[in-house]
Amino acid sequence: MTGFLSHIWDFIWMFFTIFVFFAWLMALFSIIGDLFRDRALSGWAKAVWLLFLIFVPFLTALVYLIARGSGMAERALSQAKAQKSATDDYIRSVSGGAAGEIAQAKALLDAGTITQTEFDALKAKALA
Repeated sequence: MTGFLSHIWDFIWMFFTIFVFFAWLMALFSIIGDLFRDRALSGWAKAVWLLFLIFVPFLTALVYLIARGSGMAERALSQAKAQKSATDDYIRSVSGGAAGEIAQAKALLDAGTITQTEFDALKAKALA
């Protein structure tokens, strides 16, 4: 019976170890991504952080999260906003701009799919 319990605890320990390993990898990739995302940090500083991440990984990750952790979310948010803005601009350029949107809304109005008030709202939105 004790051999069976030993195998169960070994199995649980293996799952815990795998979980910690993947959590470590996620933190490591988040830190590396944040390093390359930060335009204010010089190339030399990025190289030093990467060298320390390679040779003293756990301590460096902990220090990085304490020292620069608050800015990580801000940098990720600003990058996401920039990507969304670029995507929206691209979609507007492909769709034909405000005139294309108004033409599509007029076609929907003529087909009876939308009402005059909905058409007016879509037109105002396209012109805004």
